[in-house]
Amino acid sequence: MRVELEIWRQASQTAKGAFERHVVDDATPEMSLMELLDRLNDQIVGQGDEAIQFESDCREGVCGACGVTVNDDPHGPVPNTPSCRQHLRSFGEVRKLRIEPLRSGAFPVIRDLVVDRSSLDRVIRAGGHVDVAAGTAPGADSLRIPYEEAELSLDFAACIGCGACVAACPNGSAHLFGGSKLAHLALIPHGEQERGRRAEAITETLDAEFGPCSTYGECVKVCPAGIPLSAVAAVHKERLRGVFRGRDN
Repeated sequence: MRVELEIWRQASQTAKGAFERHVVDDATPEMSLMELLDRLNDQIVGQGDEAIQFESDCREGVCGACGVTVNDDPHGPVPNTPSCRQHLRSFGEVRKLRIEPLRSGAFPVIRDLVVDRSSLDRVIRAGGHVDVAAGTAPGADSLRIPYEEAELSLDFAACIGCGACVAACPNGSAHLFGGSKLAHLALIPHGEQERGRRAEAITETLDAEFGPCSTYGECVKVCPAGIPLSAVAAVHKERLRGVFRGRDN
């Protein structure tokens, strides 16, 4: 099958970017977007030109490194699916793809389709951790957690930090990402002692790095981990709890 491509090319963060047109004549419906870019790079390098820069790692939908925007959709047309698991058969009769980086002011372009997502890392550094007592490992039954709470906590912990929620939000909000961390750690006893401080640190970082929540829920549609919209509510819930109970509660 023949696929026409418009690919964003940008030499550096300060350089002016533009779309570049290419054609892949031997694509197959089974190809993923990453495999299509691999095939295109084979052609480009074979012609003596410089390959398109893009990120990918596991290519199994686990790491989230592969995020790109395809025809204005973060990751691609299939909901809740990362770019590496989006296959050409999912595009139906569409044979023209416009591929560009995840678009957000919080994600400056490094080169071509590669963006700097360190703003998400700063949210984790601010409060995505727990304090633990050093020494001998505690017994497996020393901290009892109800099964339902443990499972719900793991659901929120499934966030892979791909950044698609930020790119999908008209305001460039990361509330789904930040809320998933707050909800995850609020449900387990390990992080109870710094719960208030965590809420303050994460919400302040979200306010500094990203836009406010749009309340439309676009983030949920593109999240590969299926993080529920209730994670967004956790941002304000945990912050208000910290205000009334104090930073150390």
